[in-house]
Amino acid sequence: MKEQPHNATQWQGTTDGLPWMHRALICVLGMVPVGVVYAIAAVFVVPFYILGRRQGYLVQYRFFRQAFGFGAFKAFRYACLNHLRFAQVIIDRFAVYGGRKFTFDVEGRADYDELAHGESGFVQVFSHAGNYELAGYELRQPRKRLYALLFRDGSQTIMDNRASVFAPNGVEMVFVQPDMSHIFLLSNVVRDGNIASIPGDRIFGSRKFVECQFMGSPARFPLGPFRLAAVRQAPIVAIFVMKESWTSYRIFVRRLDSSDQGQKPTALGLAQQFADNLEDVVRRYPEQWFNYFDFWQNENNGI
Repeated sequence: MKEQPHNATQWQGTTDGLPWMHRALICVLGMVPVGVVYAIAAVFVVPFYILGRRQGYLVQYRFFRQAFGFGAFKAFRYACLNHLRFAQVIIDRFAVYGGRKFTFDVEGRADYDELAHGESGFVQVFSHAGNYELAGYELRQPRKRLYALLFRDGSQTIMDNRASVFAPNGVEMVFVQPDMSHIFLLSNVVRDGNIASIPGDRIFGSRKFVECQFMGSPARFPLGPFRLAAVRQAPIVAIFVMKESWTSYRIFVRRLDSSDQGQKPTALGLAQQFADNLEDVVRRYPEQWFNYFDFWQNENNGI
């Protein structure tokens, strides 16, 4: 376990756009094919972010050049494709708010159902790869409530629509608090036999992290979700929801278990397993890891 300075992460967790834009997009997606909106985003929105907000583009470009070893043109193409995929998954979220349905193919559903129907609570850890929010609509189950840790988005339209879609699916939002009190709330969630859903690739204001090998270099992952599972001796699963086509997603459920020869799982071992699973998914879907800040935070580590 290590500590980092407060300014080490630049990620803020908010969605761009004004409330009227969000409401208009929801209305449009309720009436026109989603592919039409994809096309509009590809022509107008994606170039704006690539040209006008180059920091995110440059992070992705360096990522493909250095982590994947792509040549300059291929790295440029994948960085642009990454922005296009990101626009599509955001559009898909708004499409759900407008009543659209997507199909899901779940790998590991039996493991998830076993935990969901068991007596003990568990930790569900996710990343900003793919479209995790959609997991809350497909992996719903009647016996447990899921408490999802989120930054409070600046758009009230988004927060209201999330709440209206989450509620029938047994999902409640827990917001990151400056005093870190959300950690104790989520610990009680697991204690009471429910599900704590926590991001595994964002440090969320905490100064504590674990260093894991990821994509060939050491990277910082939040300690919180993995220590919670280790201290509570609770099961922990990694969930990845990856876009396969305009109308379909594939959900990967990966059970994490760092125990060895009867020893209790450790936070570091669980974090490294999560990093390994994230790397596997990112290598399979290289354009769907939506990271737009210096994740490695170390100019000398090769990424």
